[in-house]
Amino acid sequence: MSVEPPWTAGELVEIFQRLTPVQSTAIMSDPARAKAVRHELADVLAYLLRLADELLVDLATAVQAKMGLNARRYPADQSRSRSDKYDTYENQP
Repeated sequence: MSVEPPWTAGELVEIFQRLTPVQSTAIMSDPARAKAVRHELADVLAYLLRLADELLVDLATAVQAKMGLNARRYPADQSRSRSDKYDTYENQP
């Protein structure tokens, strides 16, 4: 498979890893940093799309399935402060 190397996601994470949530939100107000974020997002998306294509993964179907799984794992009516491991929700109806 000839796709970009997977460390492109790491480069995106590197931009945000030491920022607070407020700083992360404000990053797009700095033109140079905003450009870097756009470039890294584009790299990650291009890699993801190529990888999904090579592996014959329908991303829309995968996202829908994962959202359904997350809804079961993290019920909206449960407190966000629960310390239970999310796997405990996996086998619930």
